[in-house]
Amino acid sequence: MKIYLIASVLVLLLEPVKGLWPAPQELERGKDVIRLAEEFDITLKGSALLENAAYLGDLMDGVKRTHEYLINDNLQRLVVGRGESDRSLVNAAPELVGLNLVLADSEWSPIVLSVTEEAHKLYEDQDESYTLNIPSNSTSANGGALLATLSANTTLGLIRGLQTFSQLVYTLPSGGYRYIINTPISIRDAPAFSHRAFMLDTSRAWFPVDDILRTLDAMSWAKLNVLHWHATDSQSWPLFIPAFPELSQHGAYSSSQTYSRSDITFIREYAGSLGITILLEIDIPGHTASIGESHPEYIACRGKDDKWERFAVEPPTGQLKLGDPATQAFAEELVKSASDMMSSPYFSTGGDEINDACYEQDLTTTSALLNGNATLDELLSTFVEGVHHRLRAAGKTSVVWEEMALNRNIKLANDTIVTVWISSANVRAVADKGHRIIHAASDYFYLDCGAGGWVGKRGGSNSWCDPFKSWQKIYSFDPFASLDELQHSQVLGGEALLWTEQAGPENLDSIAWPRAAAAAEVFWSRSSGGARNATEALPRLHDWRYRAVNRGVGAVRLQPEWCALRPHACDVEEKEEH
Repeated sequence: MKIYLIASVLVLLLEPVKGLWPAPQELERGKDVIRLAEEFDITLKGSALLENAAYLGDLMDGVKRTHEYLINDNLQRLVVGRGESDRSLVNAAPELVGLNLVLADSEWSPIVLSVTEEAHKLYEDQDESYTLNIPSNSTSANGGALLATLSANTTLGLIRGLQTFSQLVYTLPSGGYRYIINTPISIRDAPAFSHRAFMLDTSRAWFPVDDILRTLDAMSWAKLNVLHWHATDSQSWPLFIPAFPELSQHGAYSSSQTYSRSDITFIREYAGSLGITILLEIDIPGHTASIGESHPEYIACRGKDDKWERFAVEPPTGQLKLGDPATQAFAEELVKSASDMMSSPYFSTGGDEINDACYEQDLTTTSALLNGNATLDELLSTFVEGVHHRLRAAGKTSVVWEEMALNRNIKLANDTIVTVWISSANVRAVADKGHRIIHAASDYFYLDCGAGGWVGKRGGSNSWCDPFKSWQKIYSFDPFASLDELQHSQVLGGEALLWTEQAGPENLDSIAWPRAAAAAEVFWSRSSGGARNATEALPRLHDWRYRAVNRGVGAVRLQPEWCALRPHACDVEEKEEH
């Protein structure tokens, strides 16, 4: 019983400021109310920003977006009456006339960089921290005009802080004042992990550019900072590659289901302005059957779709040949050309689900095995080393799926980042090999699980990664589980993943949100110690979801609205175990 009482006290203390998602690292607040003046403005202050304002177009875009959110969100508080009971307090409240943005002095970086430039730095060089102070009448000096202050070391920190500020503002019903409760508010915030991603598979299902842009918007509201773009796979090749335009010309589902050079540039620049970098993935040597539409000479076991269960995890069959100099040269030039399109210092070459049986019947690969007296893993190691060497020469750090580290006897450079996807139980084994880790475990973060089997004849059976991953399951993840304290620094962060065998533009929003936002808080707000409290989190996640819907994202409901307006009224008390 004592444990339940403590939990209840925590809920009561944290409940009032329930609009903040992800939760900030430090929060202090009062009991006052303040309303935004009609002429409320967001202003750059200090020489560092003012002297570089013309160059900081993406920061100014962030200011403009924030103004639009403040005007158009029109979110009434999630309480019975939707905040009508606040009206008398708000009408009598002092006015907040503006928010000043200040770039703090920074000895290590005297040059002011744009949001995009900051977002594309190495993880260890990024600084997303910020401080936000919102006054109340009782904290105003000499009764002067009330101004809030947002301070950060970088423009990227300012973008994160602007998002937080926009989450604090509510609107009275029937178009009344915009206001903030629980002032004065003081927030000091920074992410616990540097990689906080959403992965989208655009090969099995193609998504219009507008869908990707809307997803980037929603990511920014949850302070996710990486779009892991699984751009190509065996089913289709929609991505234009400058060195090999024929890949998308022949490998896409249709000429209208491709991403052109201008599309890719626009997506990259839009993401950067939101403080999001793109981790592009070209998954090789497996998952490459679509390359065979333009270059069949590079593909092993192509066209064996009547026997696909033997030669691939899912149809169609085909993967890049090993031990073939021409295929090796093609692969190296492919990843170099693809990586040049993105500004991120990281690039994923995948490497999952390689099918040995496919290679064992391929004449080119078996000849290389025989002539070189080599094993399949030795040929694979040569392939991977060559591709990664080419990426390293281009200034990129390679990212791979976990099989490359755990299931294959190949040489991986120590700086190779490993994404753990098969099971969270495999994290420790990767850590023991010394690699940095991205959490993407299917038992927590696969958003497509639980929809049933999709292959014919066995359709309607369970999906391989059942059950459905609820937001509570995602939220319960411990990034340091099974790791020694000295290994904690190897964890870069994690991501929510959407594979699209059964997803597309029609259900993108409802599958992704708000569950991906639950992952966002896991990797922003908690660095160590203590289980997260889903009971405390639910009212805040409700608030995030309602605001996202008002901004045009079709995030699915978490509960009936009756429950959303009555925090904890729909909770079920846990039974004590005897």
